[in-house]
Amino acid sequence: MTQAFPRLRPLLALCALALTALAAQAQEYPVKPVKIIAPFPAGSGPDANAREIAAELTKVLGQSFFVENRPGASNIIGTEAAAKAPADGYSLYIGTTSSLSVVPHLYAKLPFNAERDFAPISLMGVLNTGLIATPALPAKDARALIAELKAKPDSVTVATAGIGSYSHLSGVWFNDAAGVKTNLVPYNSNSPYTDLIAGQVQLMFDGLPAAAGNIRAGKLKLLAITGKTRHSSFPEVPTFAEAGLPDYAPIAWQGLLAPAGTPQAVLDKLSAAMKKACESKELGDKWRSYGGELRCNSPAEFSAFIEADRAMWGKVIRQAKVKLD
Repeated sequence: MTQAFPRLRPLLALCALALTALAAQAQEYPVKPVKIIAPFPAGSGPDANAREIAAELTKVLGQSFFVENRPGASNIIGTEAAAKAPADGYSLYIGTTSSLSVVPHLYAKLPFNAERDFAPISLMGVLNTGLIATPALPAKDARALIAELKAKPDSVTVATAGIGSYSHLSGVWFNDAAGVKTNLVPYNSNSPYTDLIAGQVQLMFDGLPAAAGNIRAGKLKLLAITGKTRHSSFPEVPTFAEAGLPDYAPIAWQGLLAPAGTPQAVLDKLSAAMKKACESKELGDKWRSYGGELRCNSPAEFSAFIEADRAMWGKVIRQAKVKLD
């Protein structure tokens, strides 16, 4: 071919050199500190999880991984910043249920495209959702609560983190699945846990890290938890499936992504590093202690996971008829 088209020889040589350079670059990666954009506030539970995985990646790859918090506007500010960051492997992103599965269904116009602007690297872990109650609530489990609500609709107040939040949509989903009515109260700025402990509101649907300590101290109680089987850290707590809601399955997740266009070799190296990081017994025990599971996978597996989760939340949001713009 090159004999017939001699002018192609220089072009082919250049292509070969470029491929060789990219391969060498990926092999050497990372050669400088790596920024992980987190679209949530410093000091929050998700922020702690992000910093834990950054520390593990630092150990595995021998280069500093650090978290840059870009909170605000329902995770939109940080997600936009990550989508527009250079696709060179030195700007990564912590995606969540809210930012990549929920928000795209709540807003008609966003400054990023959740499906096209990111390259999935690996899931970090999942957090089962709990039905968390004030101790004064008579119901001992979700089955008893459902029976009570069917007899007395709107007799229970459920705290949420605001309209369209994970806790709000989980509550809407529960009402629809159980065929009950509750009074959903938004807390747009302050945490509802103080009021929940005091009994000013009776219930909340949430991932368990924020509540686990108070549950173990007896200041809150757990009526049910998502998952196919009971969780090892809360073996006495029945699942929602045991309460007759087998299809009620909201989970909060976090995962590592990069801007679209990041070299595949870099993504593969990061995915392998994440798999190694997930072998940390200390980190795994920590996630299990608050009702979660440290879980890493391949870029293809993570992409399929996000797609399925986004479709699931899309159905919930359409049924709830929630739109924020």
